[in-house]
Amino acid sequence: MVDNKLLPKLSQYLLKILNDKEYYDITIEVGNDPYVKIFHAHMVILYYRSPYLQRTNKKKNDLRYIYGGSLSLEEYDTSDIIKILFAASELSLQELITYIESF
Repeated sequence: MVDNKLLPKLSQYLLKILNDKEYYDITIEVGNDPYVKIFHAHMVILYYRSPYLQRTNKKKNDLRYIYGGSLSLEEYDTSDIIKILFAASELSLQELITYIESF
């Protein structure tokens, strides 16, 4: 039998982690200058709580463009290329959009 009495305590600890100013690994900026709000977060928690991040991060090669400026589209089928194009558009990666369109 699962005892859910421990979940409120776990939830309290996770909220403490959210407010931690030292051990975060991702920064999210929302808004436009001079009204920018900065949030510190933890990628592992965001990943497991967000179906969007799980879908877009399944192929680690998708991140190769962001980190290294390279992406081989030959290994993807058409539907995956369209998904990458959509993600590039959402992230305003114009150079990648142009590359995919010419492919």
